[in-house]
Amino acid sequence: MYEDYITTQDEAICHLFLHCCFKDGNFTQEEVNTVASKFVDLQIHKDLNFKEELLHYRSYKENMEDENAFLQYLLKLINPVQNLALYSYCIELCLSDQQLTADEDALLSKLAVQLEVSNEDKHVVDKLTTQRKAVEIEKIF
Repeated sequence: MYEDYITTQDEAICHLFLHCCFKDGNFTQEEVNTVASKFVDLQIHKDLNFKEELLHYRSYKENMEDENAFLQYLLKLINPVQNLALYSYCIELCLSDQQLTADEDALLSKLAVQLEVSNEDKHVVDKLTTQRKAVEIEKIF
């Protein structure tokens, strides 16, 4: 399953970002562009073929049985040093369609626990990221 496709840190980051963006089941072009731009920003695109990784993700997403095990696997490969930064990227991707579903919120809670983000830090990062997204959309502070 996903272990066959995800063996490096960059692949793990890629698939975590895809999972955050597409957790709600929507695969809009805007969301695909958002994830792709993150890969460029983080220089992941140099070693990965985005379209191929997206195909891999789609091939196992529906058959994923244990999301916690999936997240654990990804985070073990990522081995994050900047856990709040990684968490904030995930929030941003979950909000890429300008709404947060209950499934996305549950995913972020699982991720916060696995990243050992305290409740206080989680609240601050959630609020900051949500407000930044609102400023981007509404163009007012």
